[in-house]
Amino acid sequence: MTSATKPTARTIDLATGLRYHMLEWDADSDHTVILVHGFLDLSWGWQAVVESGLAGKFHLVAPDMRGHGDSDRVGPGGYYYFMDYVADLADLADLVSRSRLSLVGHSMGGSICSYYAGSFPDRVTRLALLEGLGPPEETIDMPGRIRGWLNGWKRARQREPVSYANLDEAAARLCQHDRLLDPVLAEFLAERGTVATADGRYHFKHDPLHVTRGPYPYRIDMAASLWKNINCPVLLVEGSKSIFRHHAEQVERRYAYFPTGKRVVIDGAGHMMQRHRPAELARLLRDFLAE
Repeated sequence: MTSATKPTARTIDLATGLRYHMLEWDADSDHTVILVHGFLDLSWGWQAVVESGLAGKFHLVAPDMRGHGDSDRVGPGGYYYFMDYVADLADLADLVSRSRLSLVGHSMGGSICSYYAGSFPDRVTRLALLEGLGPPEETIDMPGRIRGWLNGWKRARQREPVSYANLDEAAARLCQHDRLLDPVLAEFLAERGTVATADGRYHFKHDPLHVTRGPYPYRIDMAASLWKNINCPVLLVEGSKSIFRHHAEQVERRYAYFPTGKRVVIDGAGHMMQRHRPAELARLLRDFLAE
């Protein structure tokens, strides 16, 4: 990490009442690009992409979304309803953006960004969605879903978080879940994504409540009502080895709402493309954002 690519870490108080941690890479630019991570990830997950070609080109901001990284958790009695993330992003954008604002969102972060862009279409200059059009749609069993949500909520609050004896063990866990992840990058992410407990063990920083299944199923019709309102250029990026490509029919249905969107597939990348092919992704984003 060079001085040019080393971010400044700072915290910011949001109107939603939470204190957010974020990384900022400054530049002589009026174009702010907010990089929004996905589920159980954190701001440091963008470092490899920034180092590979984004640093110095734009004013870059990468937040830890609520309950992730070093940002506040919701606390007792709270839950992570999806639109809460959108509220956080809206306030963050007002606080940090310069004259132009673009959004880059991966996976869950892509949904957050697209909902914001659909709600405030005149606010966003460019939008890049990295496999960010939501999970596969499911058959709805609302009674069962509510029961599962409540039971999961109780279990998550009652049990101790999974812990690891050392950082190597935590990095190995990341690699176990992501076979394409480079071990060196896994060590970097484990170091920044875990915290040591009093007994010397390590656990990942995200709130364990995230791993519970929420009460509201994903619905394309709701998302599409926002997607149709987006009026800025859109970049749609996939990984050639991503598991989400197994749901081709649903993917094509969603892409139909972005008829002028530019579609790109990164060869050799899985769903976590920012980890697998950071240089290729940096080039795509740099060219798209600079157009």
